[in-house]
Amino acid sequence: MIEFVGMLPYILLAVVAVWEMVLIGYAFSLAGNAADEAARAGAVHGAGACQEAAGEHIGGAWTMGATCGRSGNLYKAEVRLNLPILFPGFNIGVPITGTGGSPYEEEE
Repeated sequence: MIEFVGMLPYILLAVVAVWEMVLIGYAFSLAGNAADEAARAGAVHGAGACQEAAGEHIGGAWTMGATCGRSGNLYKAEVRLNLPILFPGFNIGVPITGTGGSPYEEEE
């Protein structure tokens, strides 16, 4: 019993560290997907659609910023999320960035 009580803080610390790594990986995946979807929407419909598409793929608990624009024949989008601590919404301000690009298409 004494050994368990002595090890419990270390076990809890390990669980929290693993959870944080999973959350960081999910944030990178979420930012990359949102940037890809935003670039696809922006390539066809412009900057307003790009910003809207980025917001649709990020939940309300995440602090997000998106930059969209044309670069040559590509339409690029960059989505920034703040690094969360233990759960989305409680973050420390370190940015996680996802970028995406899509060939520019003009509507007819």
